[in-house]
Formats: sequence, structure tokens, C-alpha cells
Amino acid sequence: MGPPRRRVLATAQETLTPPDELLNTHMIVRAIKATGNNIYLIETPSKDQMLVELPARFRSTIWIKRGSYLVIDTKDSEERDNKIGGEIINIVRDEKAWRKAPFWPKEFVKHPVAAPESDDEEESRVGKMPSSDESDA
Repeated sequence: MGPPRRRVLATAQETLTPPDELLNTHMIVRAIKATGNNIYLIETPSKDQMLVELPARFRSTIWIKRGSYLVIDTKDSEERDNKIGGEIINIVRDEKAWRKAPFWPKEFVKHPVAAPESDDEEESRVGKMPSSDESDA
């Protein structure tokens, strides 16, 4: 049986708004892939990779996909005797609001999607039907 609905809603609401500031041991990172057993491979703003653990309050509540942004806590990483470098403490769901925060890493810039240019160049016909003007000779 899943968690109570009130706990799911409280957890979802908590992840929508960014905090006023991050502690020294907190860091915004990007998820690279799920390795299994609630362990995720993440990338820090300095392009380092490490494993982090998803706490029980987020399990079966909010799903993390590749490219998602997370807030991790690395405070207890020195005390651990394993490869886990931290624990996920928040999941960035409203990325637009989080990007406005002063602590958002400059390395995680959003690349604008380039619109196709409408020059006089001939348009690519890959995957398209031949035009009716072309005749089979």
C-alpha cells in the first residue's frame, strides 16, 4: 500500500518552491542516471560525478528522471564507509522559479532552442514525399 495522500501532497508542495538560501553542505546537482536501489549517479556543477541516496520520504512519491536537478546534502559523506557521497534533500520541480534564486549554479545554464532559419536555402526533404512537380522520366 502506498503512502498516505496527505504525506504525498506535503512532499510535493515542499519541492515546488526554492528555499531562501542553501547551507554550505547543500549543493544543486543534475541527475545522470538511476543505478538502482534508490541510488542515483549525479553530476556536480564542477563536472564531478558521485552517487547519492534517495531518502524514504521521496520514494514512490516523486520520480527523478535523467537531467533533473536535485539538492543534495554532503554533510555525512565523510562518516560513511561506502561510495555514497550524499543524500537527496530536495527535488527541483519548478525549474523556472529555482533558476531565479541567487544560489543557482552558473554552470547549469539553460540553452535556448534555436528556431529554424528561414533563409533562401533549400529546405531539407529527408523523410518527405517527393513533390508533385517532379516527374518520373
